[in-house]
Amino acid sequence: MSPVKNSNDGATAARRARFGTLPRRIRPEEMVEERAVTVPDPAKDTYNSDHWLVRYCL
Repeated sequence: MSPVKNSNDGATAARRARFGTLPRRIRPEEMVEERAVTVPDPAKDTYNSDHWLVRYCL
C-alpha cells in the first residue's frame, strides 16, 4: 500500500509545483461595477412655464 501512497504524494507535489494554488475567491460584490452612464445635465430638470407659453402660444 505504501507505493501507491508515495506515487499519489509525488503526483500531488508535481501538480502543485506546476499549477500552484487556486486563485482567491471573488465575492459577488466585487463582480459589479457601478458608474453613471451619462454626465448629469443640470438644466434638464429646470422648467420655465414662461418659456413654454412663449414657444407654443404666441
